[in-house]
Amino acid sequence: MRAMLADAELIHSEATVQAALTRVADEICARLADRYPLVLCVMTGGVVFCGQLLAKLNFPLDFDYLHATRYGPDTQGGKISWRVAPWTPVKGRTVLVVDDILDEGITLAAVEESLKRLGAVEVLTAVFADKLNGKEKPLSADFVGLTVPDRFVFGYGMDAGGAWRNLPAIYAKKDDAA
Repeated sequence: MRAMLADAELIHSEATVQAALTRVADEICARLADRYPLVLCVMTGGVVFCGQLLAKLNFPLDFDYLHATRYGPDTQGGKISWRVAPWTPVKGRTVLVVDDILDEGITLAAVEESLKRLGAVEVLTAVFADKLNGKEKPLSADFVGLTVPDRFVFGYGMDAGGAWRNLPAIYAKKDDAA
């Protein structure tokens, strides 16, 4: 894992990440400050972004999490796996779903659809990274921190083989360059 990081290309520095975090928090505050939303963190990737974001939101909110994934230990998406549903009822609520990356958008779209079926009045999405993969996505995030190239990226919540979610910056594997 250390060799992979040493050979990786820095995509967004820690300073750029923190500036984007502040900007997204300001956008969310402007839009949701008067709504008392339910904020749902998508585990496990969304935990770094969501944890830092929550401290910057200056309005009352409820917090919970969910765990839906298409990746597991793999680097390519497969079938959606629902591991944990939110405990907090979403019926009649404005819900903000916070995740690490919008790649193909299939998982996040399924989460949004499920929350609407459960009665959420409005479902908004915040992702820290939006991958510029050239594919048509089933949804666009309402709040986006940064864009990343169509490469395998890691850091700031996104992992590489289970490691490096804890990096304060975003990197791409060099052997994955276009």
